[in-house]
Amino acid sequence: MVNLLFGIHCHQPVDNFNNVVNSAIDKAYKPFIKTALKYDSFKFSVHYSGWLLEYIKIHDKELFNLLKKGADKGSIEFFTGGYYEPVLASITSDYRKMQVEKLSRFIYDNFGQKPKGLWLTERVWDDSAVKDMSDIGIKYVMADDYHFLSIGAEEKDLKGYYLTESEGGRLGIFPIDKHLRYSIPFNKTDDVLNYIESVSQQGKAAVIFDDGEKFGMWPGTHKWVYTDGWLDRFLGVLSDNEKIKSVNFRSFFEAGKPLGLMYLPTTSYYEMGEWSLSNRGFKEIELFREKAEKAGLLLYFDKYVKGGIWKNFFHKYSESNRIHKRVLELSNNKALNKDKKYADWIMKAQCNDVLWHGIFGGLYLPNLRDNAYRYIINAEKRRDELLKENIYCEIKDIDFDGYNEVKYSNEDFILIFDAKTGGQITELSLKDGSFNLQNTLTRRAESYHEKIMSGQPKSGGSGISTIHKMSLNASQEIKSMIKYDWYDKNSFIDHITDENISRDSFENCSFREYGDFANMPYMIKEANDNIIRMKRAGGIYKDKKYRASIEKTFKINNGEIAFCIDIETENKSALIYMLELNLHFPNLKKLFLNDMPIDKMNNLHKIRYAYILDEILRKKISIESDSDFDLLTYTANTVSQSEHGVDLTGQGQSLGFLFQLRKKLKIYGTLVVEAI
Repeated sequence: MVNLLFGIHCHQPVDNFNNVVNSAIDKAYKPFIKTALKYDSFKFSVHYSGWLLEYIKIHDKELFNLLKKGADKGSIEFFTGGYYEPVLASITSDYRKMQVEKLSRFIYDNFGQKPKGLWLTERVWDDSAVKDMSDIGIKYVMADDYHFLSIGAEEKDLKGYYLTESEGGRLGIFPIDKHLRYSIPFNKTDDVLNYIESVSQQGKAAVIFDDGEKFGMWPGTHKWVYTDGWLDRFLGVLSDNEKIKSVNFRSFFEAGKPLGLMYLPTTSYYEMGEWSLSNRGFKEIELFREKAEKAGLLLYFDKYVKGGIWKNFFHKYSESNRIHKRVLELSNNKALNKDKKYADWIMKAQCNDVLWHGIFGGLYLPNLRDNAYRYIINAEKRRDELLKENIYCEIKDIDFDGYNEVKYSNEDFILIFDAKTGGQITELSLKDGSFNLQNTLTRRAESYHEKIMSGQPKSGGSGISTIHKMSLNASQEIKSMIKYDWYDKNSFIDHITDENISRDSFENCSFREYGDFANMPYMIKEANDNIIRMKRAGGIYKDKKYRASIEKTFKINNGEIAFCIDIETENKSALIYMLELNLHFPNLKKLFLNDMPIDKMNNLHKIRYAYILDEILRKKISIESDSDFDLLTYTANTVSQSEHGVDLTGQGQSLGFLFQLRKKLKIYGTLVVEAI
């Protein structure tokens, strides 16, 4: 007899679109629970992130009552976790406990259970959370069998649970069986059940705990699981199978003994390790795997070769790092953390989805980044209320890159100037409307781009294909959108180029760059409540290096950012100085530039004033200069892999202001944001 420990994990990003959440409920969450509760002998566990449970309670009482019915009759065991689904290793100790205790209270108040099991977000294991979770009554968590295999454990020895400890705290860890994770619900039911039966020869339990979205939300799964009856067949045969006993995790944990003591490395599931690598790193590990397979060494490769760790995403994507470090900055104020409103905004901003990208959209989805910044800005506004401080300027290394940033806040704006990356503005948040106009995304090479360009198919197995084996076909139009930037795309970027620059070369990031200002460090010369000044002594590189300097000065007041760009160079020949702004808006298809739809706008010549109207934000963003400029503009799109195959998302509106440069240039201008 083998015990089957079966669990599903269900989550939607905080404040995701209602139609997306409703679709997940109708296609996956509700039909799964309805079907599962038809079989009294089927015991299973569920983890729903707190925000999703809250949404279901308000918007789908039928599903909420079904969950309560399952809990009342002992069919369902609830797992807790971070209420807003943070990666626990990425947040402070205080907030780990606050997040988990908030969800545990919700589960107890609504379903009468005090959870002992915890769903570890994205199965990201790090010893730092062990004592915190042990201190608040958590007894066991889930990890992948990969976590164990990567330190030399044998697959046959992973059919139960182990204990681990750190700093005096201890937890049980259940290894999730990768074979079951990849075969349920994709393979034929007989194949799955035969495998579960075979586990009885190796140990005490077959363990599966995986995404609830696989049961109806992933492509092709709703028809396969429900219309074609996969889940009914599986549970029907399971209920009559005398060799398999369905039990919940809690009863198994309390009735049995652990398999032993185990210490795990900082890791997540194997695919996450690949995704967190650079594009080159991903290609190298794939090549290494192919060579290991040809050499008959795949078993050892899978055991001992792994990619990066989840926190690598903060290195891979500067935009992810900025969001994470802004939340970390705000969460380190113990006095403010005692305020319920403030703490809840911080906890919402800790939601993991926006911080990484693999197969699903994650960081590539502008709406998720908009949500994260809305929570951050709301926390900042609450800070202002509690401290009664509306205007302040700070110099500190917010993003942990070893270089200071300047953070300026007043009644209208939160601005961050990054000294390391060309003195760019990396945050331009509007307090009115809680929206970050600087929430752009740099276009990067991703590992799946080659597959998109070649239309490379992926092989499936028996049953239906998992999302990891989808083909990535895209139209020629989408393929043409794959472009890469060689510098971070924020605002007030300084370029030295020539008269050959065009809209196409600007969009393709292929224009000639003579200066070393766009992505090199500036010095912070002055920063206070009245003025911010940054300068770089660099060069212009033509037949030789010509010394050059750019000094940027900003004064902020009443919805207006006044700026002065002061350029001096030894080079005497005619060049072009381009001031680049990249601005983010809720819908790039609903913008007007100088009263024309922005997607129909051609280059503008010899003007001193330009403005963008956003009818969603109800804002007018205008840029005025005391010198003539030409204006180039394009919409920056990114092409990403997703659960649908390929997604095209607009990330920002790029604006290039071109000024004639010969030896000296001084530009005075203003950027104004006002309501319309």
